[in-house]
Amino acid sequence: MRRASRYALLARRLWAVALPLVVGLFLLAALSGEHKLSSEQSDARSVRLGLGTALIVGQVAALYWRQTRPVTVAVVAVAGGAGSQLLAPSGLFPAAGMVALWSLTTQRSWRLSVPALVALLGVVAISLPTAVDGDVYFVMAVVALVWALAEAVRNHRRALAEQTRRAVSEERARIARELHDILAHSVSMIVVQASAGDDVFDHSPESARAALRAIETAGREALGELRLLLAAVRPGLGPDSGPDSGLDSGPGTVSAPDGEALRPGPGLDRIDEVTDPLREAGLDVAVRRAGTVRPLPGAVDLSAYRIVQEALTNCLRHARATRVVVELRYGRDLLEVDVLDNGQGDAGSAGASAGAGMGLIGMRERAAVLGGSVIAGPGPDGGYRVEARLPLAASP
Repeated sequence: MRRASRYALLARRLWAVALPLVVGLFLLAALSGEHKLSSEQSDARSVRLGLGTALIVGQVAALYWRQTRPVTVAVVAVAGGAGSQLLAPSGLFPAAGMVALWSLTTQRSWRLSVPALVALLGVVAISLPTAVDGDVYFVMAVVALVWALAEAVRNHRRALAEQTRRAVSEERARIARELHDILAHSVSMIVVQASAGDDVFDHSPESARAALRAIETAGREALGELRLLLAAVRPGLGPDSGPDSGLDSGPGTVSAPDGEALRPGPGLDRIDEVTDPLREAGLDVAVRRAGTVRPLPGAVDLSAYRIVQEALTNCLRHARATRVVVELRYGRDLLEVDVLDNGQGDAGSAGASAGAGMGLIGMRERAAVLGGSVIAGPGPDGGYRVEARLPLAASP
């Protein structure tokens, strides 16, 4: 998958160079044709050809930066196109301008793209007195069509970006609620241990020390969870999730707003709660563990559980897989989660639908909060694969 990403990056770079070259060759061929048809003296034609070639080279060179500086490139392309039209009024030279207009429209507001559209139409209109009217109007229609398609692409991208932003916000809110539950559990444990230490402080100092050590451990874990919580939701949890939310007045009791007892979120020790229903639904799920299986930090354990849960659900819903292997590799400083199915590859678990795509965003968001990563794509022998790497010493 990393190799595929490198190929995609290489393809984009080649396209960034290839498109301006193709446009330049087309414009040079058109200019050469106009030069041959001209009835001017050879010296005048040579001067016009030289100036036109210089303008074309300038436009083509500017197109290389069309993705990073679309406004500047559009200005250069429109100005160069106008110069070319004036030098060869019977020809039509808006190709570079149309490429620049596309890049500008897809990346910037219509307040910038509409003036560029009007200017480019004006450039084409320069040829009305000398070229065939039907050809000029056809080219103007093509320019308008290019702008309309680019505007549709921009609106579609904005809609996708908004959908992604909502998915990330919802996932962060869900992470915050679950981490809040873990924090509430830790604080509850601290209260219980402090109460027990106070009871035995006079007649059993060793038991009191053990309670203090348990309080220290729980406190450190709670601080770690709190750091992750703040990294996940910087604006805060809101009025309903304050430090007293969910805490009962009784020592050691943790209650939800509806009165139900809170407990830490699920972890990998409860992975059967996910796999058993899927097996009953007809999906053959195999869970393998490698390395030294041991208790994990709460946030890592919860995130790993949710990533496996989402990946398995997507296998059943979107990949139409019949078998999936979940491998959990416990390293010294890293937990690796590998979910591989025998489904439809590119149409598989994270890519078959918008819902699956949002699920992949959620998985990546969870891993990013812990300082880890998630890679998803076609498996080496077909099917679809989700790989998560979660540091055990979380670094938000």
